[in-house]
Amino acid sequence: MSQLLKKDAAWVWTAECQQAFDAVKQGLTEAPILAVADHDRPFHVVCDASDFAIGCALIQHDHEGRDCVVYYQSRQLNPAERNYPVHDKELLATKNTLAKFRVYLLGSRPFVVYTDHASLRTAIQSPHISQRMTRWLSLFAEYNFQVEYKPGRLNVVADALSGRPHYVVHKTDANAICVVRTSTPSSSLLDDVRSAYANDADAKQLLNYFAAPSDKSRQKLAKHLRARVHRYRVHNGLLLYSAVDDNADRVVVPDDHELKLTITYEYHDTPTSGHPGREKTYLLLTRDFYWSHQDKWVRKYVRACEGYQRVKPAPFSQAPLQSLPTPSECWQSISLDFIFGLPPDNKRRTGIVVFLDRFSKMVHLAAVPAEVTAKQTARLFVDMVFLGR
Repeated sequence: MSQLLKKDAAWVWTAECQQAFDAVKQGLTEAPILAVADHDRPFHVVCDASDFAIGCALIQHDHEGRDCVVYYQSRQLNPAERNYPVHDKELLATKNTLAKFRVYLLGSRPFVVYTDHASLRTAIQSPHISQRMTRWLSLFAEYNFQVEYKPGRLNVVADALSGRPHYVVHKTDANAICVVRTSTPSSSLLDDVRSAYANDADAKQLLNYFAAPSDKSRQKLAKHLRARVHRYRVHNGLLLYSAVDDNADRVVVPDDHELKLTITYEYHDTPTSGHPGREKTYLLLTRDFYWSHQDKWVRKYVRACEGYQRVKPAPFSQAPLQSLPTPSECWQSISLDFIFGLPPDNKRRTGIVVFLDRFSKMVHLAAVPAEVTAKQTARLFVDMVFLGR
């Protein structure tokens, strides 16, 4: 229903809108499952951001040490926010959390913010951040908190709130260029993947589950597999994985170091690949294959690739700007510059040399030819500036 609240949006009440409205009414009439806030106990919050939404929850421990949710909150990202980089989205989720739960968190009592974005802890303290992040961090100074990392498989509350399926924005690019895939994984490579499943515990669990899916067999899965089993399917003996933000199926690669090296070699080192950089290699790999911590694997592989180190552009550091010393009297510091391309005078001179006293801003000008030499310039300086003053 949030789409109907946008400016100039056409009012079209669909069956989905009615279903959402009925769900809201049903939720308001049912008994709450939230705990009453106890201000004598410390709070902690969990937050998360996805490509299309952010979510957070305010939590306290009860007398037995169990987590009890005091407040849930989530919302859809607007079009501008969906273009934010990952760091900014995660920090936006933290900012939204503090603003939403301000009345509970503001004060001298410290609290903890849990996030599944590990680098956010160091990004907050980094001097190299965007102006937007700087503005948000200035708001954090009011609160007494610390950021702690909680892996995504454990941060299930915030992950569920930020990944609610009805928040997904379905869009099509009318200007997108459709390119026919010119290459696919070779059959021998896929055969190697099938064979390696026999030595991977997670792959065997998933294959056994899909051979006879049921609630009972689902409960036998490991906890981290059970939470994401809906993203997997089996086709021709291959495990396929679909990410939350698209419907593309990728072949699941088992935890086999040599097999990962072989696959990465095919997508980075072969003549048709041409030793691309980290980002391009990652995009090529994730088009067809999936395994855990794939980005970290690609980063280490490309960094160690001798061929890429030879062909990558050399980074040239730019010298920082330096301010000139401030003079304390006239003609202590002088600037010199040339201006060329002017209409010629009667001696066919098309340039001007400019001598400027940086203290008084006094200027001496002299006409010069386009081929003026250093010796001629020095003579003009002595005659006009050194002897002339």
